[in-house]
Amino acid sequence: VLLYLAGGPGGTDVGAMRIFGGPLEADFVVVTWEQRGAGKSYPALDPTGTLTLQQMVDDTIEVTNYLRDRFGEEKIYLAGNSWGSTLGVLTVQARPDLFHAFIGAGQMVSQAETDRLFYQDTLAYAGRTGNWDLASTLMAAGEPPYDNVWLYEPVLAYDREWNDSERAPEYEAKGEMPANLFVREYTLLEKLHALPAFLDTFALLYPQLQEIDFREDVRNLDVPVYIVAGRHEARGRAVLAEEWFDLLGAPSKRWIEFEDSGHRPNFEEPERFAEVMRDVLRDTYPGN
Repeated sequence: VLLYLAGGPGGTDVGAMRIFGGPLEADFVVVTWEQRGAGKSYPALDPTGTLTLQQMVDDTIEVTNYLRDRFGEEKIYLAGNSWGSTLGVLTVQARPDLFHAFIGAGQMVSQAETDRLFYQDTLAYAGRTGNWDLASTLMAAGEPPYDNVWLYEPVLAYDREWNDSERAPEYEAKGEMPANLFVREYTLLEKLHALPAFLDTFALLYPQLQEIDFREDVRNLDVPVYIVAGRHEARGRAVLAEEWFDLLGAPSKRWIEFEDSGHRPNFEEPERFAEVMRDVLRDTYPGN
């Protein structure tokens, strides 16, 4: 059983998993969870005062235990992309006894440090391309972190532009979250709510991530760890993920790089990701 945690906070990958996750189903029961406030779980956002990082970890543990009971498994597999990798690491740290292994794709380490590096790269891009409106906006806001969560938008929204020059010619963005909001899994009302669900959940949880730095807070995990990284990942994520991986103690750990991927290698190269997961299964499932 594989529990997958989407990015965000507030993101949903139900459509992306149907479109690109088929190869995984040859080996796993794949569970794509609509986290509280995201997608079909948008009505569960209230009361917003209880939507905390600790509650998200507790919810992940509760879903895990439900899956263990339903499918008669002592342990399951946990995979996450982006914010989902943050939530996954925190969950595995809290309850390693529930999981065979953790798989992080587009692994996050320190949201605050990532944002600072993104700010620097976006500001450099604005100067390089003569986008003085963007440069002025960034300089007026100053370097993050910000009290106003909406100030992050210009910092985070341009990585496709400034990172494109470093991408391989054959690279094609696939499985991106915005393209998967309007999929057949949702009713018309849910499609209309998709963007507000993302924005509202992001605004509540993103400030709670600012103090996290796995290089300091998570030096050991008591399960095998697999990090799947795209060669064309942005500097602000890739550098930190490598630093954390080098520091991390675990029963076993493996760094896997996908040549033609960026931040979402599990969806950008789905066949290759399925092959990695078969290796994970062979390495860690009892009796193999």
